[in-house]
Amino acid sequence: MNLSAVRRHFPPEPPALQVEAALQLLRQAGHAAPPGAPGSQAWLQGLVDALCELSSRDVLTGLANRRGLESALLRELDRVARTGEPALLLLLDVDDHPRVQQLHGRAVAEQALQTVGRDIAAQLRPMDLAARLEGQCFAVLLPNCAPGFGQEVADGLCARVAALDLPGLAGRRLGLTASVGGAFAGPARHADPAAWLGRAGLQLDRARLDGGHRACLETTAHSTVSADEKDLLFTPVGAMADEPGPRAARP
Repeated sequence: MNLSAVRRHFPPEPPALQVEAALQLLRQAGHAAPPGAPGSQAWLQGLVDALCELSSRDVLTGLANRRGLESALLRELDRVARTGEPALLLLLDVDDHPRVQQLHGRAVAEQALQTVGRDIAAQLRPMDLAARLEGQCFAVLLPNCAPGFGQEVADGLCARVAALDLPGLAGRRLGLTASVGGAFAGPARHADPAAWLGRAGLQLDRARLDGGHRACLETTAHSTVSADEKDLLFTPVGAMADEPGPRAARP
C-alpha cells in the first residue's frame, strides 16, 4: 500500500489545541479564561467556545465580523422560511471616512468607527445584530421587521450618525454622515446570504451615487403595521426596563 492509500485509510488526526496560545489570544482580546478547573473537559470546551466567539468578532469595534454576520444571515433565512416573518438587512457606509483618516490620522479615524459601532449597537433590540464588515462599512440585521417601517429605521440610522459628536485634531469636530442601503428577506424571496448581501449592496450603491447621507431600500410591498408593532420596534431603551419582552430603541 503506497503512502497516498495509507493517508486515505488513516487520515491525520486534527492538530491538538494549543492551550497557552489560546489563552494568550483571549487575554489580548480582553477576555477572561473560561470558568472551571483548568484542563477539565468542561473547561476545554469553554475555551473552544470562547475561541469560536472570538473568531466571529471584529477586533476594532467588538461587533460581529463578516463571518459572524454570514452565520446569522443563514439562521435568519431559515427562520424566515419557517415563520414567514420578514427580516431587513441594512448596510451602512460612513461617508468620506478615508478623508477623515487623511486629515486627522488613523487613530482618530478608528475612534470614529468605534463610536459609530457603539451607537448603532445601542439602538438595537436584543434580537438584532450589528456587524462591521470591513473598513467603514457596517451591517445591521433586523429580524421580524415589517416593510412598513423599514425606511424609518434606515433613515434613523443616518440621522444618528450625523448627530454624533466626534472629536478631531486641534479641537476640530468631525461631521460624519452615512449612506445606508437595505433589502428584505421574506417567504417569497428564497436566497442565500451572499445574494441577500448583494441586494442590500445595490441599494447602498444607490445611496452613494445619490450623494450620500441618505438611505435607499429595495422596493417591496408595504404591509400594514399596527400601532403595537411600531411601538415594539421603536420604544426607547429607558422605557422598556419594567416591561416584559424584547423592545427596541429608536434609531
